[in-house]
Amino acid sequence: MTCIQNNFKASSIVKILLRSLMVLIIIHIFVVHFINDIMKNRILVTGGTGYIGSHTVVELQNSGYEVIIIDNLSNSNADVVDNIEKVSGIRPEFFELDCLDYNGLDQLFTKMKGIKAIIHFAASKAVGESVEKPLLYYKNNLVSLINLLDLMPKHGIEGIVFSSSCTVYGQPDELPVTENAPIKKAESPYGNTKQINEEIIRDTVASGAPIKAIMLRYFNPIGAHPTAFLGELPNGVPQNLVPYITQTAIGIREQLSVFGDDYDTPDGTCIRDFINVVDLAKAHVIAINRILEDKQKEKVEVFNIGTGIGLSILDLINAFEKSTGVKLNYKIVGRRAGDIEKVWANPDFANNELGWKAGTSIEDTLLSAWNWQLKLRERGIQ
Repeated sequence: MTCIQNNFKASSIVKILLRSLMVLIIIHIFVVHFINDIMKNRILVTGGTGYIGSHTVVELQNSGYEVIIIDNLSNSNADVVDNIEKVSGIRPEFFELDCLDYNGLDQLFTKMKGIKAIIHFAASKAVGESVEKPLLYYKNNLVSLINLLDLMPKHGIEGIVFSSSCTVYGQPDELPVTENAPIKKAESPYGNTKQINEEIIRDTVASGAPIKAIMLRYFNPIGAHPTAFLGELPNGVPQNLVPYITQTAIGIREQLSVFGDDYDTPDGTCIRDFINVVDLAKAHVIAINRILEDKQKEKVEVFNIGTGIGLSILDLINAFEKSTGVKLNYKIVGRRAGDIEKVWANPDFANNELGWKAGTSIEDTLLSAWNWQLKLRERGIQ
């Protein structure tokens, strides 16, 4: 009887051990899959505390991606990370780092293993300033991209979404402009850096580098997040139109200058395709999905990201006054060097191929920009 009992106990212990082992194996498999999912979803956003970058970080987080931000804070503030967390409920990893710092980037990629793709926003981006400081733009915008492309294969990073611009088209011969329009001589050093960067990407991929790329040529992003926690907050005097409009409307700037009223347009002012920044951010998420899900039809793809609607500067001012009820103090001055007369997108390719479409009205977009300015005043920032 004792022998039978001992055998029974031994058998029971073996069963318990086997069950425990099975549980450990299942836990191990679950943990491995969980870690792999995290690693698969890790995205680096350069310039992620900037205007478009911060909105894109939120949309990436809302889509389940883990986001790492690097930014040198030359035209943004680290407090943006706090506001990203307020909007999404998730705090992204943030590193103050310049993309010109090759060794710093290399160390970051070594430390933060498993980055699958990059969205590259970090760049100097004001047309007027680029005319005044061309070497700053060529150094910053070209070398930063070259550093990233050089390091991506070493660290197993398979894809990049590049923040390009409609400025690559120069003054198009036909409007609305499609992705097949010829790339004409750039009207500014800023526009030229975008043209050159697109060529660098194409040449790098054509050389056999294990990189897939999507270049988003977007038009004129404006507006702010509907929560008013994120928006465009340039350091110093705004180089872009809408922040100057809102700062003039609230009294920070005395008067808005409209550059030129003698262009070949219905009211004489330049015409642009103004796109809501959140709509634009969502296009970047779709592009990342397309790369990681291996849905690209070519290793380098290009999409226009715009509304397909051209509005003049005076149209935009009138829409701002209508949507906010605030009259704007502005004056017409001479033309500004580097400005294109008129350009707006034909977004059909992005609409049909990506399944993306701009959906926010110009009135709601301008109201969001005004609410953001009011929130800044409430927070004592401006």
